[in-house]
Amino acid sequence: MSQELTDAIVNLRMDDAVTLAQRMVADGADPLAVIAESGEAMRVIGRRFADGEAFIPELIMGGEIMKAISQEVMPQGGGPDTESSKGTVVIGTVHGDIHDIGKDIVALMLQISGYTVHDLGTDVPVEDFVTAIKEHDPDIVGLSGLLTLAFDAMKSTVDGIAAAGRRDTVRIMIGGAPVDENVRAYTGADGWGGDVGAAIKLADEWTDGGA
Repeated sequence: MSQELTDAIVNLRMDDAVTLAQRMVADGADPLAVIAESGEAMRVIGRRFADGEAFIPELIMGGEIMKAISQEVMPQGGGPDTESSKGTVVIGTVHGDIHDIGKDIVALMLQISGYTVHDLGTDVPVEDFVTAIKEHDPDIVGLSGLLTLAFDAMKSTVDGIAAAGRRDTVRIMIGGAPVDENVRAYTGADGWGGDVGAAIKLADEWTDGGA
């Protein structure tokens, strides 16, 4: 692992971070390990955000750096095939919220960790989640939101999934900077993740993917 890469990402030096990642892979590093280290750096930025030491622009820039690194070092078509997949995840930012950095990072890391991921994007209506559940029959549904107004949208999405008769067929996780156990209880989700690592751990527990 390269502390130099972590420092470049945490300090938002995109060119340096991408160059370092490329060099690591060229020297024989596993691209997945490079992505995983990038995710750890994003956790540092996320903790700074939670502590009031970083702000949304830093989160956005960090996410852009991680996207750039993944595009450079990951082989095309690098996701799991159906037979080897740990499970299927439908993920999206709930309606009324257009933030996608955290959601994109979680979706990327879930895919890298062996899950089949269907990313619905941002400002996703309840009906689109329900349609995707019917189409893809996922094990997990991930609801993301960065704004506090997303709490009601998360709750209405969970309620909509229940009204469609699919609540018992999926586990629902929520995530985003303001999310905590109280929000989970309010929305009726099954679990919540404060960062990428927590989301992956929760998915593995639900699917036995971590065994």
